[in-house]
Amino acid sequence: MNEHIQHNRADRRRRVRRGLAVAVAACAVAAGALAPTAAFAGGRPDSVQSDLSSLVKDDGMPAALASVKGRDGRTRNYTAGVGDLATGAKVPVDGQIRAGSNTKPFTAVAVLQLVAEGRIGLDASVETYLPGLLRGDGIDGRDITVRQLLQHTSGLPDYMETPALPDFTTIRYRYFEPRDLLDSALAQKARFPAGTSWEYSNTNYIVAGLLVQKVTGRPVGEEITKRVIDRIGLRHTYFPAPGDTRIHEAHPHGYYRSSPDAPPIDYTEMDSSAAWAAGAIVSTNTDLNSFYAALLGGRLLPAAQLAEMRTTVPAELLGPGVRYGLGIQSKPLSCGGLSWGHGGTTAGYRSRNGVTDDGRAAAITVTTIPGGVGAQHMADALDAALCR
Repeated sequence: MNEHIQHNRADRRRRVRRGLAVAVAACAVAAGALAPTAAFAGGRPDSVQSDLSSLVKDDGMPAALASVKGRDGRTRNYTAGVGDLATGAKVPVDGQIRAGSNTKPFTAVAVLQLVAEGRIGLDASVETYLPGLLRGDGIDGRDITVRQLLQHTSGLPDYMETPALPDFTTIRYRYFEPRDLLDSALAQKARFPAGTSWEYSNTNYIVAGLLVQKVTGRPVGEEITKRVIDRIGLRHTYFPAPGDTRIHEAHPHGYYRSSPDAPPIDYTEMDSSAAWAAGAIVSTNTDLNSFYAALLGGRLLPAAQLAEMRTTVPAELLGPGVRYGLGIQSKPLSCGGLSWGHGGTTAGYRSRNGVTDDGRAAAITVTTIPGGVGAQHMADALDAALCR
């Protein structure tokens, strides 16, 4: 229920996007909410604001939010569209959103901290810590390393590919144990022998979450909270507790369509256990920028583990020039250099973000899943925000 959707369901989303664009644009016009708003000193629209407004007007996003830290060190927050299609309420500035696969770098940090503490070996097999857990057609935990989990080179199939999960309307409030998700993956055949290729799979981070729990004896959400969220003071970020289906602070509503002809469903409330250590976190654009800046700035990992995290392999399926490290990806910028981040997709929200080594940061979120041109427009808007 996160980044996997972008890569393995692109065709389905392209069909959905056009119908949703008409519906949400009509609702936004009726609410009188397409006028752009910029929450920064002076209130003058700039290129970021224009890009957000285009995502709403042209691509049918109910709402778009952004937080940008520029070369001058100032942070500016932006909104466009409506926060609630039913009421026409404004988009809360820097509102909370479901961060989807932005959760993966949080989980990776917890694992790499345990590596630094000598409690996990990065190139040790999963079998070392979770004996007998990974067995299936072409799947053997004795052949899969911790590094391969974090880098998506394990060959583990994605549990999101199983028939029980694609229709989110049927599982919205269903609680999944992590082992339920893993069993769905192990019922499939390995995608390739471990270490021989790259393919994004949410299953890798379900196993990583189980690894953290086995080694620490504590729930992975508690470990992420202690090791990451509290450590760098992310005041608007949390890992939902079991059974917690709501978003705690001011937030734009997220929307989902089960088919191209179906009306948009308000999917703001949901049980996030189907994403767990791969995609459950709730955050804000500003907090995500702070997280990635702290991570790249060496505040969360020792130098050796941060260097391992930034050691990448080609991941062109994510976009031209994209490379994937250990829970983090790099992407070339049109103005030169790289942005580092991840991004995340859930049934109601999609976020794209990046930070640079010289301190620039940007995060953009929309409140439904864009496909086709809309997805590219998000990527272009992020690049422009970092390069302006």
